[in-house]
Amino acid sequence: MDPATPASPARSATSGGTPVPERKVEAMSALLARNWWAVAIRGVCGIIFGLIALFLPGATILTLVLFFSAYMLVDGIFGIVAAVRAAAHHERWGILVLEGILNIAIGVIALVWPGLTALTFVLLVAAWAIVTGVLIVVAAVRLHAEYGRWWLLFSGVASLIFGVLLAIAPLVGLVVLTWWMGAYALIFGIMLVVLALRLRVRKETSTAAGASTAAAPR
Repeated sequence: MDPATPASPARSATSGGTPVPERKVEAMSALLARNWWAVAIRGVCGIIFGLIALFLPGATILTLVLFFSAYMLVDGIFGIVAAVRAAAHHERWGILVLEGILNIAIGVIALVWPGLTALTFVLLVAAWAIVTGVLIVVAAVRLHAEYGRWWLLFSGVASLIFGVLLAIAPLVGLVVLTWWMGAYALIFGIMLVVLALRLRVRKETSTAAGASTAAAPR
């Protein structure tokens, strides 16, 4: 090539022949696949919280707040753990740490302020669900389809819908609120467990492929 000839836009937007957006997708996919166990635990916690809420619809607002606080703290801790592991591998960890900090903050607020009124609690949960939904949808866009992108996307959309419903109708009865929270947590948890299983399969496949490549004669 003539040195005076400018580089092709397609080449200049790549590194090593791999488009930059594609590298980001691969990085996010590999990150979630390595931390599939954290996704699974978060899903199981969601399922447990959902079942408790559905089978205890007559719980007082204090009981509901304490259950929700415990769920947020556990979920946030595992989100932070996943972010630390990502940082250790020099991978993108911003979304994970943001969601983890958000969940822990909401859990602490609910724990140290147990005298929340029903309206305040509903609005707090609505804000959390909307912000979490947005973060999950952003993460889903950066995930390969074969790694379970649609399951992650559906869980984010479910969180957004739940948050909007609470924001629109914050004065629903306590029993109805408990049912809504139980149904949301159950659906959200199931989607995360399915996503974790997909991620585990992809991780094992990638590991096996890497081992085969390393063992191949040169």
